[in-house]
Amino acid sequence: MKRLIMALVLLLSGCRPGEEVLAGACAGQIGTGVTATSVKVGGIYPLSGPASAYAAVAQGVRAYFAHVNDSGGVAGRRIEFLVRDDAYQPARAVEEARRLVLHDRVFALFQTLGTPSTAAVREYAHAHRVPQVFVATGATRWGTDATRPWTIGFQPSYVAEARVYAHFLAQTRPEARVAVLYQNDDFGHDLLDGFRRAIDGTSVRIVATRSYEVTDPSVQGQVANLAASGADVLLDVSTPKFAAQALAVDAAMPGWNPLHILNGVAAAPSMLKAVGHARVQGVVTAGFQKDPGAPESADDPAVGTYLAAVRRYVPEADPAGQQVVYGWTAAQAFVKVLEGMRCPSREALRAAMRDLRKVELDMLLPGITVSTGPGDAFPIESLQMARFEGSRWVPVGGVVDTRAEFGPVRADPDQGG
Repeated sequence: MKRLIMALVLLLSGCRPGEEVLAGACAGQIGTGVTATSVKVGGIYPLSGPASAYAAVAQGVRAYFAHVNDSGGVAGRRIEFLVRDDAYQPARAVEEARRLVLHDRVFALFQTLGTPSTAAVREYAHAHRVPQVFVATGATRWGTDATRPWTIGFQPSYVAEARVYAHFLAQTRPEARVAVLYQNDDFGHDLLDGFRRAIDGTSVRIVATRSYEVTDPSVQGQVANLAASGADVLLDVSTPKFAAQALAVDAAMPGWNPLHILNGVAAAPSMLKAVGHARVQGVVTAGFQKDPGAPESADDPAVGTYLAAVRRYVPEADPAGQQVVYGWTAAQAFVKVLEGMRCPSREALRAAMRDLRKVELDMLLPGITVSTGPGDAFPIESLQMARFEGSRWVPVGGVVDTRAEFGPVRADPDQGG
């Protein structure tokens, strides 16, 4: 009789066996995807297609979750991480989100990768009241659109990144003439528009821009066209495949030797190695994570833990890859959010991800923490410039707090939030 009554309670509540019906202060909230011993989480990544280099992010996530599970999980719950491939196609990302939510019944979507895919999934997550936590894209809208509270970013926004490049040029090349290569989608436009706004009022000028499509075979023509502008700086807003092409063409272009600013999502050491270290000396970027291979990391216990876990749980991964570090770091932030929930519910997860106070993560650069709160949905807003020297990124200057330097990031009226 007790089993029959429990089955009826689960049926009426919308739960399936193994899901929690919450009581007390948590009454009315259903912990879909959560049991007393597990929490089921879904991630969507381009494991194939033109942006497959980002599959390494999922490797870092898997390593951290496995590390946590072997240490007892989160409040006794093991994290079950389900990974789906969208091949960098927004329509496919939505289909995978539906599969994760309706078929696999995940507690949350932890990361969708890429601005177009995340934007497409966001509407589905909002309609079904499913948290879309720490998406792997720096689009500004994740922090400025208060009408979609179920979605939040993680990395510094593309506008924050653009601000750091503008700050760097204003200090080191105040008369810079900039040519811009950018991906013709929300990612490329967001960073480019942020850079335009950040250089307003300075003597830094954009003299040429050229875009490419993710389906293009090459950006050789675009780079050659930009070279004809006579710019002394090339701002490269591209994903790893096209960044590698742009770096190779730039290095081989006779009579043109601009300062090459490589956006952070493409600044993987493995990509630079494939291009050839001799070709990428002096390239600069902005970052917020530790470099596991840097001499200063040799005695860092947190780096040692990271390296050991990656080698143990995802031996196929490159532990030096910044994409792997990114996945590990975002996963640690997600665990902090799980630990901060007042109830094992989606509503409590949404509240916790928007109430972080200077959270320290092992693989963030010293001085950079994670914070969110009322009116602030940008977890990380600080970055540090770095220059590629020899075979690694070498820090340049100090950490730049973009909020302190430029003020809060505001919604772009052209994007509608």
